[in-house]
This record gives sequence, C-alpha cells and structure tokens, in this order.
Amino acid sequence: MKVLAFISLFLLATCSSQVPQVPSSDSAGLELPAYGPEEDIIVHLGYTASYNHTTLCPDWVAWELTAEEADGQNDGQFSFSRDPDVQFPKASREDYSRSGYDKGHMAPRADMRWSCQALEESYYFTNICPQDHEMNSQAWRKIEELTRRLAKRYGSVWVVCGPIFDDSGRKIGGVAVPSAFFKALAVNTAEGYRTVGFLVDNDAQSFSPRHYAVSVDSVEVAIGRNLFPLVDEAAEAEYDWKVWNH
Repeated sequence: MKVLAFISLFLLATCSSQVPQVPSSDSAGLELPAYGPEEDIIVHLGYTASYNHTTLCPDWVAWELTAEEADGQNDGQFSFSRDPDVQFPKASREDYSRSGYDKGHMAPRADMRWSCQALEESYYFTNICPQDHEMNSQAWRKIEELTRRLAKRYGSVWVVCGPIFDDSGRKIGGVAVPSAFFKALAVNTAEGYRTVGFLVDNDAQSFSPRHYAVSVDSVEVAIGRNLFPLVDEAAEAEYDWKVWNH
C-alpha cells in the first residue's frame, strides 16, 4: 500500500502534545487524539476537529457514534459552507469548483442524521477534504458503513480520521490535496477496548474494508500522532478482524 511508504509532512515530533482533558467517565472523550497547544480545535455538536490553516483541511476529525445516532432519520439538505467558528484562511466552495475532486466528509453526513444541527455542521469545510470520487464513493463509503454497523453492534464506536499528505504540493485553489486518508476505530467489548485502523490511498480502488485494515499503531507511525491516548497501548498494537467483520 503506497501510504505506508511515507510519513505525513505534519509530524508533531517537534511540538508538545497533550492528552485531551475529559470528564470523569471512562469513555468520555475517548475519540480525541493527543494534540498540541498550537492546534485550532473546533468543537461542534457532532464532532471535534483540528483545523489546519496551511492545508485548509482538518488535521483530524473525531466523534463518538452511538447505536441510536447511527439510526438517525433527519434528511435535511444543506450546502457546503465556511465554518463560522474558524478564522481565515479557510477553505471555500470556490476552491473545489471544477477541481474534479469530491468535497469529502470526514465525519459522514449519515453519522450526523440524529440532529439537524449536527447534520448542517457536517457540511462545514472544517470537516471536508478533497477526495477522489471513486475512492470516496467506494472504499471510503464502505468503511463508513462498517462504522455504523459497529455502533449498532457494540452500542458505541469512537472514531478519528483525517488526511495524509505527501510532498507533491498538489492543490485545488488554496486547498492541499491529500495523497491518502486514515481512520481509526475503537469499541468496548466484553474483553475490553479493541481498536483497528485503516489507511486508504486517495486513488484507492473498490475493495472491502479489510483490504485497508491495519493496527492503530501503524496509523500512528504514518501520521506522527498518538491516537486514542486513553486506551491501553496493547489494544493498539494489533487487531482481530473477527471483532470488525460485521
């Protein structure tokens, strides 16, 4: 897989990072990765994001999806728009116009149908990256559908995802085009927390989610960031596909 051949340009090795400050509940904030004090953290009803004012993409987007939320029925129609909570510079529809790339949701609209507000906020460019249409509509969509099935099976799934950039410097307007994407999932099973990661090239073909599955440790190496810092490290070292095959 091409994505394993490079490391993101935006490694955090030279900056301090912090474990998210969360309430006392064991699972509250579990989806949040470690992040640095320089990051622009935006909190919306359905997701939290770190917005990068250089790439004009989120560095990461994180959310918890419950079984009830996965069955949301709100189907309001919204336009992609600039996030009012994000300072300039930030992406706009003009950046994507006639680019050939999809406005790819990180937190998918189908995960936000439990609330009209959450659904509308999923269309903010804080939550959007340029995605190859085939990749977005096939491989990425299948992983999103798997995530909703897992939420219904386990009662809740914690998700963090985002772009990976190489050194090509590709842009549409002012927006950097990712070469790949990562997604990491955590669920709470009878045996404790289990995790899995996915690394998907931005020109990926239509394969099942298992084709892209890796350990969360592998994702952390690829992006230079500690994911799920509230989960025991041993749970990130490997994955058992039987937990995820639903």
